[in-house]
Amino acid sequence: MTQGKTGSSSPPGGAPKPGSQLDSMLGSLQSDLNKLGVATVAKGVCGACKKPIAGQVVTAMGKTWHPEHFVCTHCQEEIGSRNFFERDGQPYCEKDYHNLFSPRCYYCNGPILDKVVTALDRTWHPEHFFCAQCGAFFGPEGFHEKDGKAYCRKDYFDMFAPKCGGCARAILENYISALNTLWHPECFVCRECFTPFVNGSFFEHDGQPYCEVHYHERRGSLCSGCQKPITGRCITAMAKKFHPEHFVCAFCLKQLNKGTFKEQNDKPYCQNCFLKLFC
Repeated sequence: MTQGKTGSSSPPGGAPKPGSQLDSMLGSLQSDLNKLGVATVAKGVCGACKKPIAGQVVTAMGKTWHPEHFVCTHCQEEIGSRNFFERDGQPYCEKDYHNLFSPRCYYCNGPILDKVVTALDRTWHPEHFFCAQCGAFFGPEGFHEKDGKAYCRKDYFDMFAPKCGGCARAILENYISALNTLWHPECFVCRECFTPFVNGSFFEHDGQPYCEVHYHERRGSLCSGCQKPITGRCITAMAKKFHPEHFVCAFCLKQLNKGTFKEQNDKPYCQNCFLKLFC
């Protein structure tokens, strides 16, 4: 546009350029005014075409311009009274300046015109920087990064933190490592009675921790007489297990041998007591 207005020659055999016609008209007008004794004083030299300015003038960037010559460097549209930006001594309309030079939002790729969030080595509109999982904006606790994405604290730990072997919730701070998994300290208890382990001593059955009593109960190694674990010699009778000293006659309480007892109502009796009571 600027070249068209400042050109002074016409193509051979073609119509004069509009810029040439305008310059000719202005020159004729100035000449006629001078002949009539009306002095015309130039208001400056146009920063674009370098010719004197006799009419309206635009003052910008320390220079004067014909209004039609003060145009955006990129789109060549006349700036007029609109806002403009200067870069490297050149004027740009607001739209082109932001499209060309403003930082871009990583989320929408649009230019950032006002406030900017800088995070993860990228720039964002404040309204476009949110949790990649739930879409919530980050509060005072900030965010956590994983694989180039930002997550709120809750989603980050729900998705990526190790899970407790007891409650399956995320482990955020202290933990106990046992049985090839991690546990909240309060969750590492007997899986049957939920009693904490004394001095950290526990028994494992099917990948779960148990106290001694419930470990032997699960394994079927509790004495049916005293309900305590059997760790040494064992007598199996009536589909139960006993300490040898606890396998006794239900009536006279004498110790029995595995092959020399009588069973009645799921209780063992010695030969004499069985005959007295049931024969």
